[in-house]
Amino acid sequence: MAMTFNPNADISGNKTSRRGRNTAIVGGGGVGVIGLLVFLIGPLLGVDVTGLMGGVIDSEQSSQSSGAEEMAQCDTGEDANKSIDCRMAGAQVVLDDYWSQHVDGYEPPLLTIVDGQTSTQCGTASNAVGPFYCPPEQGVYIDPSFFEIMRQQFGASADELAQLYIVGHEWGHHIQNITGTMSDHPNNGTGAESNGVRIELQADCYAGAWLGDVTSLTDDNGTPYLQTPTQEQIDDALNAAFVVGDDHIQKQSSGSVNPESFTHGSSEQRQKWFTSGYENGLGSCDTFGEAYSG
Repeated sequence: MAMTFNPNADISGNKTSRRGRNTAIVGGGGVGVIGLLVFLIGPLLGVDVTGLMGGVIDSEQSSQSSGAEEMAQCDTGEDANKSIDCRMAGAQVVLDDYWSQHVDGYEPPLLTIVDGQTSTQCGTASNAVGPFYCPPEQGVYIDPSFFEIMRQQFGASADELAQLYIVGHEWGHHIQNITGTMSDHPNNGTGAESNGVRIELQADCYAGAWLGDVTSLTDDNGTPYLQTPTQEQIDDALNAAFVVGDDHIQKQSSGSVNPESFTHGSSEQRQKWFTSGYENGLGSCDTFGEAYSG
């Protein structure tokens, strides 16, 4: 099995929780739905992919819970290499370490692993809508079964580094939220020049910058959290960026491409901005400046 985390790395400080059909309700009722801001901070794909999924979500998986429980047995890099859930928990630790060094007064988002589906203030979290960030909750929601959907329905490899790219992308939205980028560039419609596309491409760049610098991040014992990505793993992340491009999704769902309806950017753009961050760091991630090309 490919290794991403160093087996001895300490990820026990993760604060990841789980919600969904196998989770006990620990208090409170469901929260009100305020509507999903698809063009700005919606799911990774920007669309509900239920129609493409061939019934991936069944009735047994559709029960909801507003409760949460802590993740168990996600303490080491070895755990993260064996389990997607623990990989997400490990990513949370490393992302918080990274962003705390780059954002003054950094406050981490809450990461919730979704089992089936659950209610949020931004709509229902499930594998049908993909991973997303919910600003009023400052929360990231991921159903790991979405990665299998990427393989089966979108032709992605969706292995370890692709998974880390995706969670890093959602963390990027949290950074945009707490630093004021979202409020400074509100939704102004769709298309390659729209604020929504620029927001998404910047989140891709942020994910690339994190992964480009990730081997310099260590636990309290000085052990690097992750191993240096191989070219094959980088290609895996680039493959994920390609398959979640607006043009690729539109071709797959309708057979045609309409750039005026883009909400997240083309496959080429998404790969370009991820690579920019990976190779050149956060300073290359100004998708609202002169370097941007729609």
